[in-house]
Amino acid sequence: MSSAGALVALLRERLPELELEVVEFRGEVTFVVPEARVSEALRVLRDAPGWTPVLTDLTAIDRFPSEPRFEVVYLLTGYAPPVRLRVKARLPGEAPVIASVTGLWPGANWLEREVYDMFGIRFEGHPDLTRILMPDEWEGHPLRKDFPLTEEPVQFYGHTPKVPSTIIPKSPPRR
Repeated sequence: MSSAGALVALLRERLPELELEVVEFRGEVTFVVPEARVSEALRVLRDAPGWTPVLTDLTAIDRFPSEPRFEVVYLLTGYAPPVRLRVKARLPGEAPVIASVTGLWPGANWLEREVYDMFGIRFEGHPDLTRILMPDEWEGHPLRKDFPLTEEPVQFYGHTPKVPSTIIPKSPPRR
């Protein structure tokens, strides 16, 4: 495979019933696929002849209050020929679940755990879906847009700095 266009053709050939949305912006190509079919689409892309992509990153976006609320983003990179490709799957805000891709790329293990820890998105079939950054007893997922912001004063020896809300100027909300 030499280009993103060839990968689109391959996906449409191998998964003809797949609802595939292709977005090109500033030379970057993004495939948006239904969350129920993301594993199949990623498997086809991984096994594409003449292209050996690696999973460079896996992250999520919270679009709160929009629905579907979450997007899980897979960034694939092929080196010979050089192709970067983004694959997105949209998830509802209520009980977001998507299939794990650790069977395709074992390196997805920690990336999926991070997304689970920060956004609360569950990866079905993950071998050890536990928190990776926050303490085990932590409640909530701190990168969700509805996560309450709090602040704690930090005390240094001999000096207690002001909390950020007392020194950051207030601005009216945008309309």
